[in-house]
Amino acid sequence: MDVSLQKTITFILFIGIGLLLKVKFSTKAEVVGIKKIILNLALPATIFIALLGIKVEADLLLLPLLALILNALLFFVFPLLLPILGIEKETPNYRTAKMLIPSLAPGLSCFPFVMEYLGDSYLAKAAMADLGNKVFVLMILYVVAMNWHYKVQEKKAQSGKAKLKSLGIAMISEPVNVFIAAALLLVGFGLNMESLPFFASETLSRLSLLMTPLVLLYIGLAVNIKKNQLIQILGVLMLRAGFVIIITGLLVMFAGISIKNDILLMLSFGLSACSFWPFAHISAVDAAEPNEKKKTFNPNYAVSILALSFPLSTILILGILSSGKIFAETTNIFLLGGILSVAGFGLPFFLQKKVKTTEKEEIISENMEVSTSKTS
Repeated sequence: MDVSLQKTITFILFIGIGLLLKVKFSTKAEVVGIKKIILNLALPATIFIALLGIKVEADLLLLPLLALILNALLFFVFPLLLPILGIEKETPNYRTAKMLIPSLAPGLSCFPFVMEYLGDSYLAKAAMADLGNKVFVLMILYVVAMNWHYKVQEKKAQSGKAKLKSLGIAMISEPVNVFIAAALLLVGFGLNMESLPFFASETLSRLSLLMTPLVLLYIGLAVNIKKNQLIQILGVLMLRAGFVIIITGLLVMFAGISIKNDILLMLSFGLSACSFWPFAHISAVDAAEPNEKKKTFNPNYAVSILALSFPLSTILILGILSSGKIFAETTNIFLLGGILSVAGFGLPFFLQKKVKTTEKEEIISENMEVSTSKTS
């Protein structure tokens, strides 16, 4: 049996184990605990090791810029398509989708598979590209979320100094950013893993080994999608994937990129799941609006997007990487992008009546809950 296929089966088994373990994780806090171990320990260690193994080249400095451009394209272009999918402009759901769709979470949905299929050198490239994405999701989207909050609630915005302070705290408090900065500093001085004391390198290596199995288990544990939002969100995410794949195909074609693994890396990185960071910004804004009638965002809708985004991204990334070099050809890239785009547009239209009915039922149930809480 092909080695790539065996790896794929192994990954699917880990996700299946996560699904089976859902009955043993009775609270969300327990699942969140696994996510924190991934983001605060396993992922920083893995990226640190990968970055120490790279040779700094001028080409690598383009990767964060390319990732930032992709974020910007998704942020400005994709919302034009949301009303076609039934998400009305200037609604909490619209703003929520606009925050989450352009964000990427490669640490949970892309890095483990890039490491397994393409190797450490490509993981290092992916980590470099993620620097641009992190600037977008941590800094730019935070400013966007707060500005929308002030606009909806008609409040006076924070001063520039207060914004910079909040952003600085968010950047420093993220372990991945600290490890990336430390690794780049060591690389700048010509140091590598062998230069570190044995206890430090051994600790980092063992932490890194945790990442892939923990991420796969987490995906299985976190899958929890509401049926009444499934069709619409699935359409949005499939259209997002199609858009990213077509953009990647155009870049490959016009830039003349011929290295197969570089193309697979671009596709895998762009197909990363939506990030948790915009959800953190959404939660912070929602907490500031406890008694407001008009809401800036819909946190429940955000959770549904995240819940479906991770398994869908995992399936697409695994499918592309495990298929060998099939999707390194531009013809196949455009074909896949076209199929996903058509499916993304078609799903909500095909089941439009069902979506509208379930949305009305959701609104009625929410109103009943509010009236019940008032009377009690």
